[in-house]
Amino acid sequence: MSIWPKSINKFTFLLALYYVAIFNIPFFDIVANGLAGQDQFNWGFVISIPIFLLCALSVLFSLFSVKYLVKPFFIVLTLLSSSVFWAQWQYGVVFDVNMMQNIFQTNQAEAATYLNLASAVNMLLTGILPAYWIYKAPIEYPGIRQRLKNKAIFILINTLIIVVIGALYFQNYVAFGRNHDEIKRAIVPTYFINSLAKYINTQYLMKPLPYEQLGTDARVRAQADKPRLLVLMIGETARAQNLNYYGYSQPTNQFTKKDDLVVFKDVTSCGTATAVSLPCMFSPMNREDYNARRAKAQDSLIDVLAHAGIELHWIDNDSGCKGVCDRVSNKLISLNADPKLCDGESCLDQILVDELHQTLKTMDTAPKDTVIVLHMMGSHGPAYYKRYPDAKRLFTPDCQRNDIQNCSHEELINTYDNTIAYSDYILSQVIDVLKAQQTAFDTSMLYLSDHGESLGENGLYLHGAPYALAPKEQIHIPMLAWFSRGFVKGNDLTMSCIKQKAAQGGWSHDNLFDTVLGLMDVSTSVYRPEQDIFAGCYKFRH
Repeated sequence: MSIWPKSINKFTFLLALYYVAIFNIPFFDIVANGLAGQDQFNWGFVISIPIFLLCALSVLFSLFSVKYLVKPFFIVLTLLSSSVFWAQWQYGVVFDVNMMQNIFQTNQAEAATYLNLASAVNMLLTGILPAYWIYKAPIEYPGIRQRLKNKAIFILINTLIIVVIGALYFQNYVAFGRNHDEIKRAIVPTYFINSLAKYINTQYLMKPLPYEQLGTDARVRAQADKPRLLVLMIGETARAQNLNYYGYSQPTNQFTKKDDLVVFKDVTSCGTATAVSLPCMFSPMNREDYNARRAKAQDSLIDVLAHAGIELHWIDNDSGCKGVCDRVSNKLISLNADPKLCDGESCLDQILVDELHQTLKTMDTAPKDTVIVLHMMGSHGPAYYKRYPDAKRLFTPDCQRNDIQNCSHEELINTYDNTIAYSDYILSQVIDVLKAQQTAFDTSMLYLSDHGESLGENGLYLHGAPYALAPKEQIHIPMLAWFSRGFVKGNDLTMSCIKQKAAQGGWSHDNLFDTVLGLMDVSTSVYRPEQDIFAGCYKFRH
């Protein structure tokens, strides 16, 4: 015999109570931290917060508590809210529009890395069991007039309580909300549903913008004695502070020490997730005026290089190029491409070196200026331990699991440092390939990460925080370059100027578009010399 009320209003109230008590634990954590920072506060205001939230959700849920809709709607909402709650509580994830974009563009294998025993238990206890209760709960539906009358009374009572609380503590709510703007982002389910609605509207409901070609006047200004070969390496989830080159104590850059890399100081990303950063860094728009919808409807750096007649290849070992490489030769490496390097869920980045070898072998017998983009798996979490082989497990003890919040801080840092060191090894391998190509090309390599990563600092893990709130760990990225002597000489570059510009710092993804055009000596109306890092380092260019 059921112990649950059969009234739809009682059902709605109990469901709202559950959401407040369980799914909004991260919300109350923020409230508690905010109150802890105040010398004094009104206890009446504090007590009113859960009551206010309960009444607000009761009103909102009541609008969807309609016969035939109520159960399927709240089953789906509860399962989604369970996942959102866990990600917020354990990793500090914020489900804004950019995070929704990142989720929708995550492939199945990548999503699987977030599954572990802890997340499965959470889904069972906070999602599946409550969903089963929703399914089984007996609900009686009186006549339509009585239903509307009962619903109106229920909404009115809750609204009156909200009005009374607002009248008593309006200034408290305004002041607290102004000082803790992040609080609204933690409310489940309103914030993530609002973000989801905005994303769906932008991506699927709004009329697509007409496509705009850019830089169709592009041409290579002057042909050097040998064609140029630039390998552009896009790192994944590498944060600058864990590289030796930025003052870190662990030897995470031991493999490239022999290569005399150019190290760019104080570099920031365009976003905090691949789905945002990748198209943004290849766009002519700067971060401040970047618009994803507009970027999708216009040429990128890759397209402008193609207009100039440069040979282009995009080789991807991550989650795809997010539309950037769609109009040039591109390859997304199969998750089963090599049994020695792939496990069906991901491949080690050594496969990019192998693919680079193969691409160079199959290129035209009369080589021309070429750009090859290698999109790395890098330090993609939370399964950091899968990003490096045992032979490159340099720092121990490491965290051999993907529920990283349950590892010690030392294990987590060691695991992440192993990914950085392995990426450094891959860079050294690519440079060795480029050195071997110097009879046919003037060679160079440019590496930069798409975004950084949080590893438990201030309770945050992974990445994807709203940019305005993102900690430095998520936006300060490494940027490294290597130039052969032939490339420097053939492009009339001054190496001392290059190193001075790199040490100057203050660079970002905004500089990639024009810097690459400069390195490949492309003349076009969309080139902006003021954003080319090396604009002043070419001896005979004006």
